[in-house]
Amino acid sequence: VQLQASGGGLAQPGGSLRLSCEAYGGTGSTYAVGWFRQAPGKERELVKAISWNGNSIFTANSVKGRFNISRDGAKNTVYLQMNSLKPDDTAVYYCAAAGVMGYPTLPLRYDYWGQGTLVTVSS
Repeated sequence: VQLQASGGGLAQPGGSLRLSCEAYGGTGSTYAVGWFRQAPGKERELVKAISWNGNSIFTANSVKGRFNISRDGAKNTVYLQMNSLKPDDTAVYYCAAAGVMGYPTLPLRYDYWGQGTLVTVSS
């Protein structure tokens, strides 16, 4: 499975962006997907994750009430809708897939990674 992350860019504080993670070369809909982010000098952080069937969702406290995750099985794509963006959301965002029930919270539990897309929140 190959993952292609896209949708990053520059947003103003309070603005919105939608990231996409499309899976190729496999049945992406059978994998749990997590969105991680990594800011300079910081550890990689899981912000949202969704189980393969969409029934279980993880949300980091730092994005609660602002970020939403969803998946479109027909398009093999998982979306990260980011609203009310803050400068602290600035990071490279990565999507990752894991062939497990539920969703892992640790990066090492994920089997496949996308290339990352940069999100910059600045006025």
